[in-house]
Amino acid sequence: MIVGASVRRAGEWTAEADTITLDESARHRRRMAMVTDGGIAFLLDLAEATLLRDGDAIELDDGRLVAVKARPEELYAVNGRDTRHLLAIAWQIGNRHLPAQILDDRILIRRDTVIREMLEGLGANVTETEAGFDPEGGAYGGAHEAHGHEPVPDFIDR
Repeated sequence: MIVGASVRRAGEWTAEADTITLDESARHRRRMAMVTDGGIAFLLDLAEATLLRDGDAIELDDGRLVAVKARPEELYAVNGRDTRHLLAIAWQIGNRHLPAQILDDRILIRRDTVIREMLEGLGANVTETEAGFDPEGGAYGGAHEAHGHEPVPDFIDR
């Protein structure tokens, strides 16, 4: 079986042999059987779980590159009245540990009617959209999945 054991980040490669279109959850993997949009079957076998971003490429063991494309997902685009309001909304989203894609003028999150109601109650403008979802990574170098709190380093006053 063909194996994809390395990733080239967007901008580090030029020509692909094929593409693979995946939603955000399917783009965070370490090891998984995959099939490209054109039908190439391969085993993704990375050293550690990696978030593949739109524009990255998986390098197959025969040298071919498979471009990663973000599959459009059902999302909310969240806007505030101004920058300060949008920052306050971002804090509320983060406080709930929700994956979020931060853009210059809005935040994208997965659709959830309870969260929408909360955000609208805070004065946010929430609209439905479909787009590739590429949320921010975690504070400790991982992706955005739920996590335990890290111990406080010894050099920090408590």
